[in-house]
Amino acid sequence: MTEIIDGAALLDEVEAFHRRFNVFPTEAAYVAVTLWDAHAHLLDAFDSTPRLAFLSPEPGSGKSRALEVVETLVPRSMAAVDASAAALFRSVSGVDGGRPTILFDEIDTIFGPKAGENEQLRGFINAGHTRGRPMYRCVGDGANQQVQGFPSFCALAVAGLGYLPDTIMTRSVIVRMRRRARNERVEQFRTRIHVREGNEIRDRLAKWAEAVQEKVTDAFPELPEGVTDRPADVWEPLIAIADAAGGDWPDRARKACTTMVKASQANDKGSIGIRLLTDLRDHVLSGIDRLPTVAILDRLNALDDAPWADMGGKPLDSRRLSRMLSEYVTTDGDPVASRNIKTGGSVLKGYYATDLYDAWQRYCPPPPESPLLPLPDTAHVG
Repeated sequence: MTEIIDGAALLDEVEAFHRRFNVFPTEAAYVAVTLWDAHAHLLDAFDSTPRLAFLSPEPGSGKSRALEVVETLVPRSMAAVDASAAALFRSVSGVDGGRPTILFDEIDTIFGPKAGENEQLRGFINAGHTRGRPMYRCVGDGANQQVQGFPSFCALAVAGLGYLPDTIMTRSVIVRMRRRARNERVEQFRTRIHVREGNEIRDRLAKWAEAVQEKVTDAFPELPEGVTDRPADVWEPLIAIADAAGGDWPDRARKACTTMVKASQANDKGSIGIRLLTDLRDHVLSGIDRLPTVAILDRLNALDDAPWADMGGKPLDSRRLSRMLSEYVTTDGDPVASRNIKTGGSVLKGYYATDLYDAWQRYCPPPPESPLLPLPDTAHVG
């Protein structure tokens, strides 16, 4: 008789195993990591696979331990430290007869400020997020080389200090680890004992995954309101798994999704252009329909925790401001540009809020005080 596995109880067990050894910053993080572990067993049911990233500002925050626990729970785990992109996409091609779950520790040595950008590895991580995106390479000797496509679609978790490139961050569930407080206790992780315990849970996850594979493959779960585009790609597989497990997991998954997506949006300053637009809306032109360029620059350069006072060793000036804003357009489709502003009997160049309104609506996150951006007062705009 085929054993019927209670999916909700099994996910509870996965979560409890993490809680024995890991202190995550939020309850949502426990939910997300548990669902990510399960999703690695159901990869063929989905069109995309979220990356899992354990990041922290300082060493000793439990990132590597979190990755070690994940390693015991996922199929064909492959620990990678300082692995090349070529080695990784060859491993995903099934050199050992199966697609690995890649666990990349110390990722900051690849993408950190002292390491520079590693475009090949970043390309591999980005391509492997979506099914059907092979990596193309020339193989052969000398003039007898041919182009060959290597599969890249695989589950991948990383751990490291600081941040990752934006293109990876937006494809990831981000768990921002912290050093444990004095009152936060965990068990000592002993490889000879606890790897075996984790592997036993892993094997039951694999059996449960086989049982729900068809159900999950045909599922397109309802996501929380406002979760669209890239965040939807990240969370759809995890919520589909929660729905298949049942119990309180569908509700917990959607709450975790809302919490973590909001957190990622709050931490995401976007490009430097989006940061400029947002600062103009929230701090410079808030409640004002126009302002001379000189006043705009004074306000921008005075903002705390903003980059404008030190743009490559000098403060933002009118020329660079003009160049950055001209990449966006007004409601009429014209590039944003300075216009004449009459002030105190003289005429100065400056910017009007109405010229920036379309860019604010399209690119900036909602202002903190309201989910909707009110229409600016145009009565005094010339």
